[in-house]
Amino acid sequence: MTEKTIDPKIKALLEYGPIAVFFLGYMTLRDRSFMIAGAERDGLILITAVFVPLIMLTTFLFWRLTGKVSKMQLVTLVVVVVFGGMTIWFNDDRFIKMKPTIIYLIFAGILGFGLLRGQSYLRVVMEEMLPLQPEGWMKLTKRLALFFFALAIANEFVWRTMSTDAWVTFKTFGLTIAIFGFFMTQGRLLQTYSSSPDDRA
Repeated sequence: MTEKTIDPKIKALLEYGPIAVFFLGYMTLRDRSFMIAGAERDGLILITAVFVPLIMLTTFLFWRLTGKVSKMQLVTLVVVVVFGGMTIWFNDDRFIKMKPTIIYLIFAGILGFGLLRGQSYLRVVMEEMLPLQPEGWMKLTKRLALFFFALAIANEFVWRTMSTDAWVTFKTFGLTIAIFGFFMTQGRLLQTYSSSPDDRA
């Protein structure tokens, strides 16, 4: 299937819709518990049971609409299914709380491994969106790897020391704003190392 473009609004809905459903669902069910299969399950467990298939569905729809799913999306999907499934199976919300940590450590590790080989794996997935010289890609990749590692530490700190309400808010808004803020602060680097198509050839 060839890659196709989709409406930016639909793209945003597929990317952020599941996160919004997770947050709103948790806020609705957080003070309730239900007896299911002989075990008491709280709101976070139940909304996780909705979130996992929803992520699977939106990833499938994204693939059907664009003809392509990035490696980052696939890694995220696998981690969500594994840790979300463990959350539901063991009735233990620690697994879903650890999920962002694992995802960001994987991303940091992949980017770091590429840097050790003298390569920017970030360039492979983002070159069409960001016209940068090779040196710019290396610097941006290093910064992003360190940033992902910092996010993993931050997630561990929040879920281990704060309430579930605080963690859900942090996961929904804090992580999203942090990632957006990171790329907003890279404007100087992007400007300094911007290149023409001939420079990237």
